[in-house]
Amino acid sequence: MKVMSGVQARLHASLKKELRILAKCIHDFMPPEYSYEIEGDFSRTEDFDGRVDVIPVSDPNASTMAQRVTQYQAALQLAQQAPQLYDMGKLHRQMLEVLGIKDASDIIKLPDDIKPNDPVTENMAIMKQEPVKAFKYQDHEAHIAVHTAAAQDPKIQQIIGQSPFASAIQNALAAHITEHVAFQYRKEIEKQLGVEMPDEEKPLPEDVEEELSKLTAEAAAKVLKKGQAEMAQAEAMKKQQDPLTIIQQKEMALKEAEFEHKKQMDIAKLQTDVQKTKSNEKIQGAKLGIQVATEADKAEKKAIKDGVDIGLNLARDLTSDE
Repeated sequence: MKVMSGVQARLHASLKKELRILAKCIHDFMPPEYSYEIEGDFSRTEDFDGRVDVIPVSDPNASTMAQRVTQYQAALQLAQQAPQLYDMGKLHRQMLEVLGIKDASDIIKLPDDIKPNDPVTENMAIMKQEPVKAFKYQDHEAHIAVHTAAAQDPKIQQIIGQSPFASAIQNALAAHITEHVAFQYRKEIEKQLGVEMPDEEKPLPEDVEEELSKLTAEAAAKVLKKGQAEMAQAEAMKKQQDPLTIIQQKEMALKEAEFEHKKQMDIAKLQTDVQKTKSNEKIQGAKLGIQVATEADKAEKKAIKDGVDIGLNLARDLTSDE
């Protein structure tokens, strides 16, 4: 194979020199106008002026398909050790192209080939193990809610759990949710800043990056406080929905109801006792009044009787004196 590789490399070099000579001859001796119709304004002299090097499209270091396949197999093995460092889709597509498989672009979709979809369609694509991609302008909160609901659906979990690709589907869904979370975090930072952040794919000047870092630090602190408050509220709501918490709340409600009922009973008893006391006081008062009235009547009658007796006695004394 070393001999064949050497021959291939020398053929590649010689063909490169031959194409350069041919391009120079065309530039020097051919008329500037093309002998056939083409769209646009082109000049043969300008096209072959040497600004663009004419080289054979081939790899002199890979003389056969077997060698190219071996190279890509080695690349795939390296990619398995650190998949985060490789563009796996592009690597697999190039492998298919090396193998001579047609329509490799239709078989393997790269991120640039993926079109934006609604969250339900994305869930369907993930379940079918098709690639999905989050886009900056999407409603990330809605996407996260729909994807999370699908991930937590017990029926879907049961069906996917029976698939031999369950782990891959779950990982793909988790990775896609994380992608939306990243965009949502960027949107929250921009909301706190009041302006859009620069394009993440373009390099930043040093002074702009330094100033932006200071501003984003303040915005990140505000986003953190907001997130902590939302998590605390969600945790409180979750505790309220917890079965044990619900039972405890019901027990507390029953105890409070019993306490309130006892309190009302005590108040009613106290009021009854007060009424009884008042009634007894009225009865005693009435009895005392009757007794006083009776005694007064008796005293009055006695006084009258005593007066009459005195009068009679005086009358008798007067009569006897005469």
